[in-house]
Amino acid sequence: MSDVKVLVKDNGPLLVTGPITVTDAAGNVFDLKGKETFALCRCGASAIRPFCDGAHKTCGFQAAERAITG
Repeated sequence: MSDVKVLVKDNGPLLVTGPITVTDAAGNVFDLKGKETFALCRCGASAIRPFCDGAHKTCGFQAAERAITG
């Protein structure tokens, strides 16, 4: 069984690993070009949204969420 993992990067994107399909609101599937690891934008400044292009490094985006444990 395959697992999908989402890593929330400090001050950066959501790093997604594993077999997954990404669709838009109209149901169209994004071409992931066979990649099993890709980054989704959280800062909103990427020119290739919903994917990350590294714009978070220059736009001042800050976020460092932590999961609640225990």
